[in-house]
Amino acid sequence: MRKHFFLMFLAVAGNGALAQEFPSRPITFIVPFSPGGTTDPAARLVAQIVSESVKQPVIVENKAGGAGIPAAMFVKQAPPDGYTLMMGHVGTHAVNASLYSKLPYDPVKDFQPITLMNKSRLLLVVPADSPAKSVQELIALAKTKAGGVTFASQGIGTAGHLLG
Repeated sequence: MRKHFFLMFLAVAGNGALAQEFPSRPITFIVPFSPGGTTDPAARLVAQIVSESVKQPVIVENKAGGAGIPAAMFVKQAPPDGYTLMMGHVGTHAVNASLYSKLPYDPVKDFQPITLMNKSRLLLVVPADSPAKSVQELIALAKTKAGGVTFASQGIGTAGHLLG
């Protein structure tokens, strides 16, 4: 596993960086969401493994807010030298393109994917004392409530929000 992460980072080094040893300084790993969210722990684990492999610090920097757009713009505008990477996300690279008509970056043209890092599944849960014990029962319950039912998600534009 460690070898794959090292190779992943070498893949983004670029031709100019091949003349010198890569990496020769710390790498910044941008996470477009808050510390402690579902993306953050995965990024920190990868950063630790890569740091040990390349013998350079890998600094995880959270740039939360704006549906990940500011983080994506930061990475887009960084020098293409392999020292600034981003934990791309379905929100920043798929959902935003559908939700925003004037996205300031092109998720396909402005970024180069390196590897799939993790997958996650979403769960639909209700309180333990809820009368709904299945999706069909939840739909039926919602139809009996004048205002419907409420739900929570990770935020606007997230997979949980769109699925809800």
